[in-house]
Amino acid sequence: MSLLAHLGRPAAILVGLLLVAGVALAKPQPTDAQRQAAVEVADSLRYGHYADIQLDDTWSHQAFERYLDVLDGQRAFLLAGDVADFRHLGGRIDDALFDGELDDVYALYHRYHERAEARFEWLLASLDEGLDFNYDSDLRLDIDRDEAPWAESRDELDELWFKRLKNAALTLAISGQDLEQVETNLRQRYEGQLNRVRQTNEEDIFGLFMAAVTGSIDPHSEYLSPRQGESFDIQMRLSLEGIGALLQSDGEYVKVASLVPGGPAERAGALEPADRIVAVGQDEGEMVNVVGMRLDNVVDLIRGPKGSVVRLDVVPAQAVDMTRSRIIEITRDTVNLEDQAAQGKVIEIERDDGPHRIGVIKIPTFYVDFDAWQAGEEDFRSTTRDVAREIERLKGEDIEGIVLDLRNNGGGALQEANSLLGLFIDRGPTVQVRDARGRISLYGDTDAGTHYDGPLGVLVNRLSASASEIFAGAIQDYGRGLVVGSPTFGKGTVQTLNDLSHGQIKLTRAKFYRISGDSTQHRGVEPDIIFPSLIDPDLIGESSLDNALDWDTVRSVQYRHYGEPWRHLESIKDRHHSRVAEHPNFRYLTQQAELNRRLREQTTSVSLNREQRKREVEEQEAEQLSLENQRRRALGLDLLEEWVDARGEESDEEPVEQVQVQEAAHILLDFALLTSDEYRLANRH
Repeated sequence: MSLLAHLGRPAAILVGLLLVAGVALAKPQPTDAQRQAAVEVADSLRYGHYADIQLDDTWSHQAFERYLDVLDGQRAFLLAGDVADFRHLGGRIDDALFDGELDDVYALYHRYHERAEARFEWLLASLDEGLDFNYDSDLRLDIDRDEAPWAESRDELDELWFKRLKNAALTLAISGQDLEQVETNLRQRYEGQLNRVRQTNEEDIFGLFMAAVTGSIDPHSEYLSPRQGESFDIQMRLSLEGIGALLQSDGEYVKVASLVPGGPAERAGALEPADRIVAVGQDEGEMVNVVGMRLDNVVDLIRGPKGSVVRLDVVPAQAVDMTRSRIIEITRDTVNLEDQAAQGKVIEIERDDGPHRIGVIKIPTFYVDFDAWQAGEEDFRSTTRDVAREIERLKGEDIEGIVLDLRNNGGGALQEANSLLGLFIDRGPTVQVRDARGRISLYGDTDAGTHYDGPLGVLVNRLSASASEIFAGAIQDYGRGLVVGSPTFGKGTVQTLNDLSHGQIKLTRAKFYRISGDSTQHRGVEPDIIFPSLIDPDLIGESSLDNALDWDTVRSVQYRHYGEPWRHLESIKDRHHSRVAEHPNFRYLTQQAELNRRLREQTTSVSLNREQRKREVEEQEAEQLSLENQRRRALGLDLLEEWVDARGEESDEEPVEQVQVQEAAHILLDFALLTSDEYRLANRH
């Protein structure tokens, strides 16, 4: 039976829709302001970017492929013939930028627009016919098509969309919706996507093209339209009210990249990095499906006045199927400096010789009250000042060492990374910054003396980035302490924001290097002792981003060593491995991280057979539930009946992430005892 027989009338009307689509569309054209901005972007990239950018034919082909990815990354709308019609652009994008000749660039978007508009019309016509799916076939739908070849015919794309529509309906049906609810939700989804396509204006098209141009060079350089620039300014002034989450596009979905320390989302504890948001609703009213919605439009839906509630339909990062979503509520709020302040506590560790006390200082971000500082106020708040205060308090509690917890710290004020290091070393360099011309500037602590010279540990994870990596790398290079945790993010570049005649450009202008000469870019900081992590480095981190700049080195600078912790590493690692081999939470982290990796590699397609789909999901979730309940059984906690109940159900006494802090304290205690024994032996002789 042909596909047309499967689909009935909606497929038959596709040709007609394609013929009228061009008539319905009032095609936006590039403005003079955008043509001029294109020329300025080209000049900015050639003469201002950190990398040696050659905007030539080779680059043009890369930018053309990137533009296709921006428009149709899943190869679901354009045909191979459409791409062939515009293949000449592959060698001319550099010329289009230099001359401001954007007509062919816009024409390619218009072709995509026609295909997308017709396709959403086709989907809505399918819903008008009524969904009459059976879910007992052996069909499967490929999840990720970014490497798939372009479809040669409309029939080939019809088959893909038949599977997509069937999968969308099955996903909603499995989640418990009846046929009427399924059709209503799908209609809302496709009508929303069609409306957004029809509302596209010349500024939107220019922004998509600029995203391809800058994204082909590095992931942190980007063009900001006048509207986006205004939004960026609001965020920099910290006056934006929302949930405190950094979002990014991930195919058709919007993904949580990170949470703002002390923000509403982090405080709520229900949202995590790599979660996908599939719908957004306000305190009252229906949820708006955001699958396929542009990122800035999703952000607009989530923003709102302080004190109001936003509802998010979220698919957890560890979910093995899109049916496993859950609705969470977050009260919007502003992020205050107090919410991000460093805070210390004491952890007691029992050993054979009795209890030991280790101080832990959580540092959510590198902050400084710039307004108070510039006004000359003596008691302005900053990371360094707050940490110094916590050190003094902890010293009074007979601690034997301090762990600085930089997990999830995405960076902040570079001056604070410098001054914070000064609490633990007696003057010295902190970081090297190399600009586009190869000139290297050296930053560091210039104040004499230290605030704390005892045993020191730094705890990091994949979300420790930028200034956090500079600080952790310097502690490691100086031999001032041990760095433990998982490899950091790898954000080792510096951006500046420059005005254009139309919009702004955020441009990568420099690169960070450790005092040892190693870059923090791409590779991040490798801890001395590595902990397992549930954050997938293939999904989060610099190395997961397209066209991230490479790791490299410069010449090291002169600096003194405060110790040689590497001399004790083997002994410390042996003790660490002996402890965690028997710890339920550490075993869970190791096994869950491995299971997540294996499931991600195995799950390249989904079944469109209801029973097979349920079996596959149940089998995968049974593995996850088994791991979770092994952990709970060993800790004497109540067992879960379903894996989807796991998030937010952990006992306050034994949260999984807390084991990393406990083990970091154990490691630091081992280090403190070994170095103190060494000191006594040296003095005895």
